[in-house]
Amino acid sequence: METEAKAGAVHAQAQEGAREPAPPGQEVFVTVSDALEYLFCPRFIFFERCLMIPEHQERRYKVLKGRELHEVREKVNRDYVRKKLKCVRKDVSVYLTSHKHQFKGEVDEVLFLEDGTAAPLDYKFAEFKKTIYRTHKYQAALYGLLISEHFGVEVKKGFICYTRSNNYVAEIDFREKDYVVAKQIVREILRIIQKGYYPDGTRQKARCVDCTYRNICVQR
Repeated sequence: METEAKAGAVHAQAQEGAREPAPPGQEVFVTVSDALEYLFCPRFIFFERCLMIPEHQERRYKVLKGRELHEVREKVNRDYVRKKLKCVRKDVSVYLTSHKHQFKGEVDEVLFLEDGTAAPLDYKFAEFKKTIYRTHKYQAALYGLLISEHFGVEVKKGFICYTRSNNYVAEIDFREKDYVVAKQIVREILRIIQKGYYPDGTRQKARCVDCTYRNICVQR
């Protein structure tokens, strides 16, 4: 009964709009982490950013921070980055904001390449499964947009280091449509946050089994 009551309350808030739109002139920013959550299930944004209900379970997307990330970087041979990736310079742990597209994020490494372009290098605490997941691809594309806007350089590719596959580095070649989709993801998240819009949930129902919000998420 308690669970049904909670679900009913959430449904009512969803119908009415969870929050008032942001006041004119007040900028709302999406994070790259928000984009990962959105790609897993759009309703994560509604629960976290509109209803302010935190996800209490361990984060689905493990990130490497601090000393752990430093140790991984040391293992990724510097000559490999310089020669194989044709990198002439890199900036580490770069926090960037796009006022144009209203999103922000921290890039593990920004690589400046021999051909005058730049590329994001992201470290994943994960195994490489012979394919680059959609979440990883568009996370990298969002980093590419941030880098391009901030540094004024073209970003044609991105790299992901999979630390549980002996630090295997996968390459992503960006096409214009990848950036179009990445910007659309940000716009959809902003719509949810600013309008209190209750989006459709994921079509992959297996994701609902261990979801933090499964007891209050209606019409799964």
